[in-house]
Amino acid sequence: MESSQRRKSGLNLPAGMNETSLRLETSSPSSPCSSSFRSISISSPRMISSLSSPSSSKSTICSDRFIPCRSSSRLHTFGLMEKESPAKEGGNEAYCRILKSELFGSDFGSCFSPAGQGSPMSPNKNMLRFKTEHSGPNSPYSPSILGHDSGFSSEASTPPKPPRKVPKTPHKVLDAPSLQDDFYLNLVDWSSQNVLAVGLGTCVYLWTASNSKVTKLCDLGPNDSVCAVQWTREGSYISIGTNLGQVQVWDGTKCKKVRTMGGHQTRTGVLAWNSRILSSGSRDRNILQHDLRVSSDYVSKLVGHKSEVCGLKWSHDDRELASGGNDNQLLVWNQHSQQPILKLTEHTAAVKAIAWSPHQSNLLASGGGTADRCIRFWNTTNGHQLNNIDTGSQVCNLSWSKNVNEIVSTHGYSQNQIMVWKYPSMAKVATLTGHSFRVLYLAMSPDGQTIVTGAGDETLRFWNVFPSVKTPVSIITIQHTVQFYKILKASIL
Repeated sequence: MESSQRRKSGLNLPAGMNETSLRLETSSPSSPCSSSFRSISISSPRMISSLSSPSSSKSTICSDRFIPCRSSSRLHTFGLMEKESPAKEGGNEAYCRILKSELFGSDFGSCFSPAGQGSPMSPNKNMLRFKTEHSGPNSPYSPSILGHDSGFSSEASTPPKPPRKVPKTPHKVLDAPSLQDDFYLNLVDWSSQNVLAVGLGTCVYLWTASNSKVTKLCDLGPNDSVCAVQWTREGSYISIGTNLGQVQVWDGTKCKKVRTMGGHQTRTGVLAWNSRILSSGSRDRNILQHDLRVSSDYVSKLVGHKSEVCGLKWSHDDRELASGGNDNQLLVWNQHSQQPILKLTEHTAAVKAIAWSPHQSNLLASGGGTADRCIRFWNTTNGHQLNNIDTGSQVCNLSWSKNVNEIVSTHGYSQNQIMVWKYPSMAKVATLTGHSFRVLYLAMSPDGQTIVTGAGDETLRFWNVFPSVKTPVSIITIQHTVQFYKILKASIL
């Protein structure tokens, strides 16, 4: 009888529920969802208890709708406006509304009605608008938080530029017989006039990059050998450090020796020029300051290292001199002081690799030897270490690109590789291999695009690792363009 009544009514009701227990009600007009939804209410209290009670053993469990598991429903992809918490006493609601509108767009700001005009969170017509789900954080196309209007815009942001491609092989290889495999020497330098100087045994050779012409600059004889070469910044004169402790200055264009200066007791393995002073470091642990304008061999002596000095670099403004030694110390000297203004002792091996940033003042990079393997970055204003990267190999040289904010390092034990890093993220741009010995020597071309590396395998390898400098648009070009468009607009009108 009861089943026949269900068939007549057209409703498929659970057992124990009759048609009179259901009532359709229209929601009140004040409800924000009155125009879209109808609710089904259950009038029988007995029926409510039977549906909600878990103790009913054989009763049929039913409800008016199905609610899926929220953890897998991805409800966050729908732009549901959460109810705002009540404003604190004295809060500036107008200011908050304007701020949110500026940060998240006018659509977001329109959800907030002015104070005293209804609910502070009146939903707009796009309340249930579906949002495009963002890419994961590991995706290269993940949109920026600030550039995507915090999810209220479905337009995908512009994907990042692909990483710059660096050729993995050298574009030129030169033989360099008798190029010594000695970590403490500095035998390769590239002048601003595009001439490469190389110390091979007792001789110094000059290789002109424009025409590949090779010139023999000098021969020190059987009792001496070349330990360091360094061009002046103008590229006209070159200094040579010898195994006997001398410092010679030659005219590179005339292949003529200008001066010889003494003062060191043993070999001079590193040299550094500023605008008027030549600094030399030696195995005798001293740094001598030579001034070619005076007749004496040196004008001052800097004493601070406890072992051989193997790294020397002047800052770009000529105010500070950084020195590294086999005593694992990195010292920073003032141009007027006889004592170091900074003693940095975090390295655990010899410090030969030193480079000043051309993009940021007082930023110094240094690299440690086999027992250290780290590149460290320093703020020389306060002596703070800014970053520390373990490269996995002995750091032999560092050189900063002047075209882009990147740094190149050459390495010895055990990888013998060349690495290009992006600063300050220190993301690897490229890893280059080819030398079979430690890459002990490094120099950069005057245009900043090419580096040359030398090793005990008696080869010099030329690598294109940096892009060309971007030519800025001149103000004159902009003015001419604006004037052209004015003329074009007047002719059209």
